Amino acid sequence: MKRTALYSKSPRGRGAAAPRPVVTSPPTAQNPTDDSPRWRAEPQADAPARGTAGRWVRVAQILQDPKIAWGAACVLLGLWAGWAAFSGGPRLRALTQQDIDEAVRQSLEKEPLPSAYAKAAQAIAPSVVRVQGLMNENDTGDDSAELDEKKAMERSLGTGVVIVDNGTILTNLHVVWGAKRIRVRFHNGHESEAVVVGLQPENDLAVLKAASLPDDLQAATMRSTADLAPGDQVIAVGHPFGIGPSVSAGVVSGLQREFRDREGNKTLSKLIQFDAAANPGNSGGPLVTMDGHVVGIVTAIFNPTAQRTFVGIGFAVPIESAATAVGIPPF
Repeated sequence: MKRTALYSKSPRGRGAAAPRPVVTSPPTAQNPTDDSPRWRAEPQADAPARGTAGRWVRVAQILQDPKIAWGAACVLLGLWAGWAAFSGGPRLRALTQQDIDEAVRQSLEKEPLPSAYAKAAQAIAPSVVRVQGLMNENDTGDDSAELDEKKAMERSLGTGVVIVDNGTILTNLHVVWGAKRIRVRFHNGHESEAVVVGLQPENDLAVLKAASLPDDLQAATMRSTADLAPGDQVIAVGHPFGIGPSVSAGVVSGLQREFRDREGNKTLSKLIQFDAAANPGNSGGPLVTMDGHVVGIVTAIFNPTAQRTFVGIGFAVPIESAATAVGIPPF
């Protein structure tokens, strides 16, 4: 049986290109207005562009290939670098050690760094307290009132250092010996009554406990003296003659020293000798290394004359002995 052919209703076949009129001859003067379809031939869509515009279109098509685009970029970069090198353009100079040293020097001139002594003092300052032993029950310890000579002599003045943040303070026994009352003043100005909770007479040490505490009380960090050596830098912090807190700097002069008091009744041993200035009022204060750690408690000064002033030789009890006075195991 013969099938009937099926045709699309569209005048053009699906997917087929539109028919193009064929020009057989140009218009003539006799028929200049002839506008029949055969004279209106349109340019073909796939015909290559002509002239300069066509060349740029072709370049754009080529650069769409990533490999070609990357290669072109490298070539352009190389050409630019070569031009800069041979035309006297800007060049990057390698940094030298002299450049770095100069930059550091200029930075330090603008903002000098604190000294090692200053950093050690800042680290220990919140833990240092002033200690007053009041020999008279009626003495309030108020420095604002004028004191007569007798009342002044009835006070013992020294320094202490907080070693536990519950208000436990180390000082010298001779600072509080015989006192009826004890008052301590913390770094921020807070004052409190204190009581003796421990004694170590053989090392001239006393342990105090403050009745009230300032906010954010900071305990000192203690360090073993096992690696301490003559020549190591140290500072002594305290209240010499009631002035303070004061900082003096020096070095460890010797180890395992002995000191006998003027009457010859008491001998202290295994002491650290140092040359940082210490005077009456420094007793009980910390001897501190450059990392801000306590290695000793200042306890005595040596002066061959009758004057109670510093001549370059001070002594401190090693912190190992001081720690045992508080019940802290030695390092």
